[in-house]
Amino acid sequence: MPARLTVLCSGYAGDRVASTVVCVQDGDAVIVVDPGMVASRAQILDPLAGLGVSTDEVTDVVFSHHHPDHTLNAALFPRARFHDFWAIYQDDLWTDRPADGFELSSSVRLMSTPGHTPDHFAVCAGKGGDAAVFTGDLIHSPLQARYPDLVMRVDTDRAQGCATRRSFFERYCDTDTLCCTMHFPSPSVGHIKRWGDGFRLDYIKD
Repeated sequence: MPARLTVLCSGYAGDRVASTVVCVQDGDAVIVVDPGMVASRAQILDPLAGLGVSTDEVTDVVFSHHHPDHTLNAALFPRARFHDFWAIYQDDLWTDRPADGFELSSSVRLMSTPGHTPDHFAVCAGKGGDAAVFTGDLIHSPLQARYPDLVMRVDTDRAQGCATRRSFFERYCDTDTLCCTMHFPSPSVGHIKRWGDGFRLDYIKD
Protein backbone atom coordinates (compact mmCIF):
# COMPACT_ATOMS: atom_id res chain seq x y z
CA MET A 1 0.00 0.00 0.00
CA PRO A 2 1.52 3.39 -0.96
CA ALA A 3 2.28 5.99 1.67
CA ARG A 4 -0.55 8.45 2.37
CA LEU A 5 0.39 12.12 2.46
CA THR A 6 -1.80 14.72 4.17
CA VAL A 7 -1.20 18.45 4.60
CA LEU A 8 -2.46 19.13 8.12
CA CYS A 9 -1.93 22.88 7.99
CA SER A 10 -0.65 25.21 5.25
CA GLY A 11 2.03 27.68 6.25
CA TYR A 12 2.54 31.34 5.44
CA ALA A 13 4.94 34.19 6.16
CA GLY A 14 4.36 37.91 6.66
CA ASP A 15 3.27 39.81 9.76
CA ARG A 16 2.63 36.34 11.17
CA VAL A 17 4.40 33.10 10.35
CA ALA A 18 3.46 29.43 10.32
CA SER A 19 4.98 26.34 8.76
CA THR A 20 3.16 23.82 6.63
CA VAL A 21 2.75 20.67 8.72
CA VAL A 22 2.53 17.33 6.92
CA CYS A 23 1.60 13.81 8.02
CA VAL A 24 2.90 10.75 6.17
CA GLN A 25 1.32 7.37 6.93
CA ASP A 26 3.47 4.51 5.70
CA GLY A 27 2.57 1.11 7.08
CA ASP A 28 3.12 1.22 10.83
CA ALA A 29 4.92 4.55 10.58
CA VAL A 30 3.04 7.80 11.21
CA ILE A 31 5.43 10.66 10.50
CA VAL A 32 4.81 14.36 11.15
CA VAL A 33 7.10 16.84 9.38
CA ASP A 34 7.90 20.27 10.85
CA PRO A 35 5.23 20.70 13.56
CA GLY A 36 6.07 24.33 14.15
CA MET A 37 4.25 27.60 14.75
CA VAL A 38 0.53 27.71 13.90
CA ALA A 39 -2.28 30.06 14.91
CA SER A 40 -3.85 27.30 17.01
CA ARG A 41 -2.78 23.77 17.87
CA ALA A 42 -6.19 22.67 16.65
CA GLN A 43 -4.90 23.31 13.12
CA ILE A 44 -2.60 20.33 13.63
CA LEU A 45 -4.68 18.21 15.98
CA ASP A 46 -8.08 18.37 14.26
CA PRO A 47 -6.92 17.19 10.81
CA LEU A 48 -4.85 14.49 12.50
CA ALA A 49 -7.92 13.28 14.38
CA GLY A 50 -9.78 13.33 11.07
CA LEU A 51 -7.29 10.73 9.83
CA GLY A 52 -8.11 8.59 12.83
CA VAL A 53 -4.67 9.23 14.34
CA SER A 54 -4.10 10.20 17.96
CA THR A 55 -1.02 12.12 19.09
CA ASP A 56 0.20 8.98 20.89
CA GLU A 57 0.14 7.09 17.58
CA VAL A 58 2.62 9.41 15.85
CA THR A 59 5.81 7.36 15.60
CA ASP A 60 8.22 9.96 14.21
CA VAL A 61 8.60 13.74 14.12
CA VAL A 62 11.04 15.33 11.67
CA PHE A 63 12.65 18.78 11.93
CA SER A 64 14.02 20.02 8.60
CA HIS A 65 15.99 22.52 10.70
CA HIS A 66 15.93 24.02 14.18
CA HIS A 67 13.96 27.23 13.74
CA PRO A 68 10.94 27.60 16.02
CA ASP A 69 8.42 28.02 13.21
CA HIS A 70 9.27 24.40 12.31
CA THR A 71 9.64 22.85 15.78
CA LEU A 72 7.47 24.68 18.32
CA ASN A 73 4.73 22.05 18.69
CA ALA A 74 6.90 18.94 18.83
CA ALA A 75 5.74 18.20 22.38
CA LEU A 76 2.27 17.35 21.07
CA PHE A 77 3.67 13.90 20.21
CA PRO A 78 4.93 12.29 23.43
CA ARG A 79 5.71 8.80 22.07
CA ALA A 80 7.47 9.83 18.87
CA ARG A 81 11.08 9.51 17.85
CA PHE A 82 12.47 12.95 16.94
CA HIS A 83 14.78 13.39 13.96
CA ASP A 84 17.12 16.25 13.16
CA PHE A 85 20.33 16.59 11.12
CA TRP A 86 22.42 15.05 13.89
CA ALA A 87 20.57 12.21 15.56
CA ILE A 88 17.37 10.43 16.60
CA TYR A 89 15.99 11.25 20.04
CA GLN A 90 13.42 9.38 22.12
CA ASP A 91 12.94 9.80 25.84
CA ASP A 92 16.52 9.77 27.19
CA LEU A 93 18.07 7.93 24.22
CA TRP A 94 20.28 9.87 21.75
CA THR A 95 21.36 7.93 18.64
CA ASP A 96 23.81 9.65 16.31
CA ARG A 97 23.45 9.10 12.56
CA PRO A 98 23.98 11.10 9.35
CA ALA A 99 20.76 12.60 8.03
CA ASP A 100 21.42 12.50 4.29
CA GLY A 101 19.88 9.32 2.89
CA PHE A 102 18.53 8.13 6.22
CA GLU A 103 15.30 6.10 5.83
CA LEU A 104 12.55 6.59 8.40
CA SER A 105 10.36 3.99 6.72
CA SER A 106 10.24 2.07 3.46
CA SER A 107 8.96 5.20 1.67
CA VAL A 108 10.38 8.16 3.62
CA ARG A 109 13.97 9.40 3.61
CA LEU A 110 15.99 12.54 4.27
CA MET A 111 17.95 14.57 1.71
CA SER A 112 20.57 17.19 2.56
CA THR A 113 19.69 20.69 1.27
CA PRO A 114 22.14 23.10 2.98
CA GLY A 115 22.06 26.87 2.75
CA HIS A 116 19.22 28.20 4.88
CA THR A 117 21.04 26.49 7.72
CA PRO A 118 24.25 24.46 7.35
CA ASP A 119 22.51 21.15 8.07
CA HIS A 120 19.09 21.79 6.55
CA PHE A 121 17.42 18.83 4.87
CA ALA A 122 14.30 18.05 2.86
CA VAL A 123 12.06 15.02 3.35
CA CYS A 124 11.34 12.72 0.38
CA ALA A 125 8.49 10.23 0.14
CA GLY A 126 7.86 7.44 -2.36
CA LYS A 127 9.10 4.02 -3.37
CA GLY A 128 11.37 3.71 -6.38
CA GLY A 129 11.52 7.49 -6.69
CA ASP A 130 10.32 10.67 -5.03
CA ALA A 131 6.55 10.92 -5.28
CA ALA A 132 6.67 13.95 -2.99
CA VAL A 133 9.28 16.15 -1.35
CA PHE A 134 8.82 18.50 1.60
CA THR A 135 11.11 21.49 1.21
CA GLY A 136 11.52 22.93 4.68
CA ASP A 137 12.99 26.42 4.20
CA LEU A 138 14.96 25.57 1.09
CA ILE A 139 12.46 27.96 -0.52
CA HIS A 140 10.35 30.57 1.28
CA SER A 141 8.41 32.36 -1.44
CA PRO A 142 7.11 31.83 -4.99
CA LEU A 143 9.50 34.63 -5.96
CA GLN A 144 12.40 32.33 -5.13
CA ALA A 145 11.09 29.85 -7.67
CA ARG A 146 10.95 32.49 -10.38
CA TYR A 147 14.31 33.89 -9.23
CA PRO A 148 16.27 31.08 -7.51
CA ASP A 149 19.18 33.43 -6.71
CA LEU A 150 16.93 35.62 -4.56
CA VAL A 151 18.09 35.20 -0.97
CA MET A 152 16.48 35.54 2.45
CA ARG A 153 18.16 37.65 5.13
CA VAL A 154 17.99 34.70 7.55
CA ASP A 155 19.90 32.30 5.24
CA THR A 156 23.20 31.39 6.91
CA ASP A 157 25.03 30.70 3.62
CA ARG A 158 23.36 32.62 0.83
CA ALA A 159 25.57 31.35 -2.00
CA GLN A 160 25.05 27.75 -0.88
CA GLY A 161 21.31 28.34 -0.55
CA CYS A 162 21.08 29.62 -4.12
CA ALA A 163 23.09 26.68 -5.48
CA THR A 164 21.02 24.17 -3.52
CA ARG A 165 17.74 25.77 -4.59
CA ARG A 166 18.63 25.78 -8.28
CA SER A 167 19.86 22.18 -8.11
CA PHE A 168 16.64 21.16 -6.36
CA PHE A 169 14.48 22.83 -9.01
CA GLU A 170 16.46 21.27 -11.85
CA ARG A 171 16.15 17.84 -10.25
CA TYR A 172 12.37 17.95 -9.93
CA CYS A 173 11.37 20.24 -12.80
CA ASP A 174 8.80 18.71 -15.17
CA THR A 175 8.57 15.50 -13.16
CA ASP A 176 5.59 13.95 -11.37
CA THR A 177 7.09 14.74 -7.96
CA LEU A 178 4.83 16.83 -5.75
CA CYS A 179 6.67 19.70 -4.11
CA CYS A 180 5.26 20.63 -0.70
CA THR A 181 6.47 24.07 0.39
CA MET A 182 6.40 25.32 3.95
CA HIS A 183 5.61 29.05 3.66
CA PHE A 184 3.87 29.52 0.30
CA PRO A 185 0.28 30.77 0.45
CA SER A 186 -2.29 27.97 0.23
CA PRO A 187 -2.37 25.91 -1.92
CA SER A 188 1.22 25.11 -0.96
CA VAL A 189 1.65 21.96 -3.04
CA GLY A 190 2.37 21.60 -6.75
CA HIS A 191 4.62 20.41 -9.55
CA ILE A 192 7.74 22.36 -10.48
CA LYS A 193 7.68 23.78 -14.00
CA ARG A 194 10.24 25.81 -15.90
CA TRP A 195 9.49 29.52 -16.37
CA GLY A 196 12.06 31.34 -18.47
CA ASP A 197 15.34 31.26 -16.58
CA GLY A 198 13.49 30.30 -13.42
CA PHE A 199 10.71 28.04 -12.21
CA ARG A 200 7.18 28.08 -10.87
CA LEU A 201 4.81 25.76 -9.06
CA ASP A 202 1.83 24.39 -10.92
CA TYR A 203 -0.40 24.24 -7.87
CA ILE A 204 -2.82 21.53 -6.89
CA LYS A 205 -5.43 21.68 -4.15
CA ASP A 206 -3.98 20.72 -0.74
